[in-house]
Amino acid sequence: MNFFGIGYSWKNPQTLSARPFVCGYCGNKVSSEKGMENYDKSTGRADCFIYLCPSCNGPTFFSSTRDQFPSPVFGNPVSNVPKDLNQLYNEARRCTGHNCYTSSVLTCRKILMNIAVSLGANEGLRFIEYVNFLAEHGYIPPNGRHWVDHIRKKGNEATHEIELMESKDAQELLIFVEMLLKFIYEFPNMVQTPT
Repeated sequence: MNFFGIGYSWKNPQTLSARPFVCGYCGNKVSSEKGMENYDKSTGRADCFIYLCPSCNGPTFFSSTRDQFPSPVFGNPVSNVPKDLNQLYNEARRCTGHNCYTSSVLTCRKILMNIAVSLGANEGLRFIEYVNFLAEHGYIPPNGRHWVDHIRKKGNEATHEIELMESKDAQELLIFVEMLLKFIYEFPNMVQTPT
């Protein structure tokens, strides 16, 4: 089987109790009963497991507290996004999936700047000028300006204050960024422009 472009085969996987999960590698919702388990020598009971994804064959670790590594990414892929911008978006998604919320918030702020530049704004502007560029050129949906300002404010908090961002902060910013990317890049490319 193929795991991130590299063929892996696992020696002697066991049959375990089936476990449903979202694979942190391929993003598919799967159920697997193939893998390995580790036994706690003091209790003689299995205390952690590695399940193999039936889709990509990637190994997913589950601890005794049911923590999953790698955890699934947050949000959804968006099509037709320029390569570098898409890489940033996926970085923010992975950060949120791995509980790196402050990093995700900072990346969401950077995404807004990169969207503006990809659409023609000059580099080196103040952040508010990028926000204004997006608004003045119709790239922010109706009633969406407060969301862009929210990303700006949360990004400023993450940059200039000691307080760490939380799951809610990263998730709500990513939801809006995903919608903005769809609005700007994916939806216009779903139908052909009339000639």
